[in-house]
Amino acid sequence: MEKCWVDRDVLNKFGHLTTLPAGPFRFIALDVETAGKTIGGICQIGLGFVSNTGDVQTYSVLIDPEEPFEPFNTELHGISAQSVEGAGTFPTVFGALFELLNAHSLVQHSTFDEKALTAACTRYGVPMITSHWTNSVTVARQAWPELKGAGGHGLANLKKHLGLEFHHHDAGEDARAAATVVLKAEEILGAGFSHLKINRQLKFKF
Repeated sequence: MEKCWVDRDVLNKFGHLTTLPAGPFRFIALDVETAGKTIGGICQIGLGFVSNTGDVQTYSVLIDPEEPFEPFNTELHGISAQSVEGAGTFPTVFGALFELLNAHSLVQHSTFDEKALTAACTRYGVPMITSHWTNSVTVARQAWPELKGAGGHGLANLKKHLGLEFHHHDAGEDARAAATVVLKAEEILGAGFSHLKINRQLKFKF
C-alpha cells in the first residue's frame, strides 16, 4: 500500500487524519459518538484503517446531528453544539464514506455502531452499507477468556489489561483501539481472521 503523507495542519487534536488515506485496506474499524437520547443522532465518526502489514491509520470527522446535545453525552465525549458548527449532516458525511466502507470488512466494539448507523440511515432515508461486521468484543472473549468476571471485555478494561494507549470516547481513538484489539487477539490466537480482508470490488476513487 502506498503510504499516505498528510500535513500536520489536517490532523485533529488526537492526531487523526481529516482526509481519507489511500487504500485498499485489510479491514476498517469504525466507531461513532452520539449527541443525545436517540441512537441515530451521530455527532462523530471515527475510522481505523488497517493495512495488510498491520499498520493503523485513523480518521475522524464531526457531524451536525441536527438534534440537541445532552449534557451527559457532551461530558462523556467532549463534543457540543459549538463543536459541530459548520459540520456536515449525516447524509453528506456518510455519503462521502459509503463506497469506501461498503468495499471493506468492518470492525466494531459491541454492536452499537452498526445499530447507530442503521438508525441514522433510516432517519434520513439513505441506504445502509452491507459490509461484513466483526464484533471485537467477541474477538476479545476468544483471546482473553480470563477477563470474564474480571472487568469484562469493554474497551476501558482492555485498555488496562493490554496496556493500550488511547483517549476513550473519541470516535477515532476508539476505532484505533478496536482495530488494535483485533490485531493483538490474532497474535494471541496464532492466526488471522480470514474474513477480515477485502471481499468486494473497489469502486471508490480518491
